[in-house]
Amino acid sequence: MRKFLVIILFIPAIGFAKTQTEYYTITAYHFKEAQQEVALDTYLQTAYLPALHRKGKTAVGVFKPIANDTAADKLIYIIIPFKSLDEMQALQNALMQDATYMLAGKDYINASYQSPPYSRMETIVLEAFELSPQMNLPKLSSNKQDHIYELRSYESPTESYYHNKVKMFNAGGEIGIFSRLNFNAVFYGNVIAGCRMPNLMYMTSFENMTERDAHWKSFTDDPATKKLFAMDEYKNNVSKADIILMHAASYSDY
Repeated sequence: MRKFLVIILFIPAIGFAKTQTEYYTITAYHFKEAQQEVALDTYLQTAYLPALHRKGKTAVGVFKPIANDTAADKLIYIIIPFKSLDEMQALQNALMQDATYMLAGKDYINASYQSPPYSRMETIVLEAFELSPQMNLPKLSSNKQDHIYELRSYESPTESYYHNKVKMFNAGGEIGIFSRLNFNAVFYGNVIAGCRMPNLMYMTSFENMTERDAHWKSFTDDPATKKLFAMDEYKNNVSKADIILMHAASYSDY
């Protein structure tokens, strides 16, 4: 009788762990009056962000569009990263159990219907792109008040065209071009709940407006960009683009 020696090797996987995909909320407060902006700033700075920090959320961005200076409908954006949809859902309940938050935010929480701190609020939910699964905090060195954050929303005519545009960013190499040209992208995300679907959103950051304009010129002039946008495969996949230039609030985490 023949005998066989069987050796089974268990080799641990090294370097193959998949980076966890984040989710984001973008909450937009619409307001008209100066006192509403004061109320929102006070609430966000003294109650909301400190409460989020206590919950481990230390990368909360708060931004004000430059266009607020002349717009009738003014906006404040709050962007928060989450590890999962469950964590996102649990946050509001956790805040309601936070006595420090409830006390610090009482003027906002208990505001009268005669003097609300905003006109409307809306929340957009996003899932991070495959090639950019987690938020990248910007690496900027100039004065914070000079920094420019550019939030873009690209709407597509149908879901099929939308998926094509997402593919253009990932497999097509658009993210790679932005990275090579140092656009300091903070996030790229698929909108999975919002009022402008189907659409994607992403945010880039710059030292100042002059640098922002120079970066976009370099993107337009880049041979890889020209080649990508000339491809028939990616034609007509954006029907509307919204571009919002913003400054970070003084109390924003970045």
